[in-house]
Amino acid sequence: MGVKGLQGFVDNVCPGVCVKVNLREMANRCRQDQPGCTPTLVVDGMACLRHWYTCEAWVHGGQWQEYLHCLETFIRAFKEARIQLVFFFDGTVEEEKRAEWVKRRLRNNKEIQGIFKHIKANGQQPGRAMFYLPSGLATFSLFALKTLGVETWCSVREADYEIARYALLHKCMGILGQDTDFLIFDTVPYLSISQLKLDRMVTLLFSRENLCHSLQLYTSDLPLLACMLGNDIVPENRLASLRNACVAEYQQRHSASPAQRHKVYAVADYIARNRSSTDGLKGIARLPLSEPDRAVLEKGVRMYLLPDQQSPWVESTSKPPSPVSMGGLERYCSNNILKVILQKKSTSLLKEF
Repeated sequence: MGVKGLQGFVDNVCPGVCVKVNLREMANRCRQDQPGCTPTLVVDGMACLRHWYTCEAWVHGGQWQEYLHCLETFIRAFKEARIQLVFFFDGTVEEEKRAEWVKRRLRNNKEIQGIFKHIKANGQQPGRAMFYLPSGLATFSLFALKTLGVETWCSVREADYEIARYALLHKCMGILGQDTDFLIFDTVPYLSISQLKLDRMVTLLFSRENLCHSLQLYTSDLPLLACMLGNDIVPENRLASLRNACVAEYQQRHSASPAQRHKVYAVADYIARNRSSTDGLKGIARLPLSEPDRAVLEKGVRMYLLPDQQSPWVESTSKPPSPVSMGGLERYCSNNILKVILQKKSTSLLKEF
């Protein structure tokens, strides 16, 4: 999951969203604000793989002991800072996102074909520019972290949602990852793994509040912004005509600099102007879209709503839909497996791996 174009926007067009922070200082403030609680970071394990995997012989799978040492170094640094880590890894791909997931896998296959062509032509491993993570690394990493004694979870629905939910529910210090969806969820602060300097324990915090201030939006508007820009639920080309109309209208109404003509500003301006209406229509219903497009857009917005959260753009529901229904499980699991699941005492949305 990820919002199309949002990372480039906050990096290059709206740098005020990126705030340099010291994790030790954040942890100390957390201890002051919550006496007796251990500062905790929820870590998107999938986003960390490239940060951890620095083996030179990557085509051959690298050296396992070397990789394990990288994990130990990572964990030790946070332990010395008295920060607890909780890791999440993808366990499933929800049906709504499988089409996008398949496209991504097909693109990956082409990248891998290019690697083998290079080896065949040159008889050696290609440069880092063609780097691709070894197959199965996520699974191996999950078990490695487990053996190192850290709390590790495997998601039973979209991992981004479970990470955001867990972090909010447990009042964690932040989320460490590299996915712009964490800017959209109304949850704890989102910290960058790619900008992490482990020796100094500093990184970038992507400020949800600063983003809203810059775009003149409310936090509750961000899910609609993400869906109109495009994500794994609402493909980028699905609402391209509406997005292009937003950009054209915005440029006519504002004599802005090239940077301020960015589509994110245009879409945000459109959302702000359509937040209230005098025609009696509410939420997404007031947008000039076909019924199928409205349905997809509403589904996308709901994907960002954590338990007990509501959006002014969609009708509230008394009870959030279950992430995994038993009927859905029956399509993929045998009856024996289902019996084991039903015997589990935990009613959590998460399954500890």
